[in-house]
Amino acid sequence: MYHFIVNPSANRGHGEKVWRKLECRLKRLEIEYEGLITQAPGDAMMFANRLTEGNREPCIIVAVGGDGTVNEILNGLSFEGQVVFGYIPAGSGNDFARSLKLPRNPGRCLKRILHSHRHIWLDYGVLSYENGSPVHRRFAVSSGMGLDAAVCHSLRERRGRRQTKAGRRWACPRASGKLLYILPGLWQYIKAAPVKGYLLLDGTKKVEFNHIYFISAHIHPFEGGGFRFAPKADGTDGLLEICVVHNSSKQGLLPVLTDALLGKAVHHRGVRFYGCQEVRIHVERSMPVHADGEDCYCQTDIHLRCIEKRLQVIV
Repeated sequence: MYHFIVNPSANRGHGEKVWRKLECRLKRLEIEYEGLITQAPGDAMMFANRLTEGNREPCIIVAVGGDGTVNEILNGLSFEGQVVFGYIPAGSGNDFARSLKLPRNPGRCLKRILHSHRHIWLDYGVLSYENGSPVHRRFAVSSGMGLDAAVCHSLRERRGRRQTKAGRRWACPRASGKLLYILPGLWQYIKAAPVKGYLLLDGTKKVEFNHIYFISAHIHPFEGGGFRFAPKADGTDGLLEICVVHNSSKQGLLPVLTDALLGKAVHHRGVRFYGCQEVRIHVERSMPVHADGEDCYCQTDIHLRCIEKRLQVIV
């Protein structure tokens, strides 16, 4: 039995179109499946938890949506039994699929899931912060604070403004990948102001910075629809790849962002990389925080750690 958790609203309704085609193929092939369709934020997490909580039998869960859908499912999983995860990308960014080099064609992804016997064990991350009480959120791709998180927050606000009173979206061209992030990114770049702060790596090494624009922690190399901020990130090495972008001049960010946009390795003054199992980050002024693009409010202190090879994924 395959359990498909589907976000029909992914990429402005693209998820629904993808699922219709996939469901026709599943019926034609007479595959035993269950389709669980999300209606609101949190549904994918609820479905994943319902399928795995207290279940010690093997369970195959397939996400149809974007990185946010993957994030919700990951946060709902209970690893009491054998959970196998498949992914059919239908979102706007699809950085999880990009890092795993999954096919862009949903039909090819489905064929691989139904017939592939190759699974890999992937790491995932955990973001912890205070929001009245301690909050712990898993992430599959990346988490961070500062400029990149501000762009994610901005995109969510724009999606909310496109909602009509009836809950329907305005008809408008569908953008995806890097294009979706560029214009909000430019606006947040204009507004960005640096902050002082420090990192405590693996509880031993403290590194201080005076002009932090953003700090991202990566399980996989890409975020933001294909920006390659952590070229050495490896989802199977048990480590976070930390990227710190700091510069006394805002203009110094432009070549960093341009190279990341083009997928080049980022080697510029004002960019530092660290590999670690866990990191504590403190900044003197609260900054936006995200986990796989999902809003985690504004924080001054966060803790990030890597959980090694816990997620079994069909590739």
